[in-house]
Amino acid sequence: MRTTRLLLRSGLTLAAAAAVPTWLAGPSAALSGISVSTIGTTVSVVTSACTQSNGSWGNASLLNSGQTAFAQGRQAALAGTTVSQSAAWSGVSPGTYTVVVVCSNGGTAGTQSVIVSSAPAAPTTSSTTRTAAPVPGSAPPARGVMGGLGGAARDYGPLTLGIGAALVGSGVIATGWYLRKRSKPYRL
Repeated sequence: MRTTRLLLRSGLTLAAAAAVPTWLAGPSAALSGISVSTIGTTVSVVTSACTQSNGSWGNASLLNSGQTAFAQGRQAALAGTTVSQSAAWSGVSPGTYTVVVVCSNGGTAGTQSVIVSSAPAAPTTSSTTRTAAPVPGSAPPARGVMGGLGGAARDYGPLTLGIGAALVGSGVIATGWYLRKRSKPYRL
């Protein structure tokens, strides 16, 4: 009986510990349902959060550091299917930008920052035995690395977070079940 209570308490503790990362990720990670990428001077955004209304999926806006309102940025209409919608901007000058996607129903699908760097003129190679010397007169990036929950490469939506939470939960349940089975005395 004492072992059962101990296992029940430890199981509840494990379940609570597994729920904490999901709770901390909360609305900030789950609300942003967009993925922004850059290739050279082209910025593109992809989402699956919008639904079509009156023949439109919605609009995306590319805001530079001095712009704060959606209407101030370079706007592009979303195009795509019910599975995925996208927009792109070409010829974007180097700098830090914010991409905002507003669906046709007026809801915001997400907001994400992106850094556009100047495209190299020709492919470059680097040696693995020497480190390159810093270029005189070059300044470090103003905002540094944009890390955070999930990293800066991709923003995971609520579906991915839910699947991860389900996997962690099933692992906790399986561990509790295994420990419960192991705690029972051997009977002949």
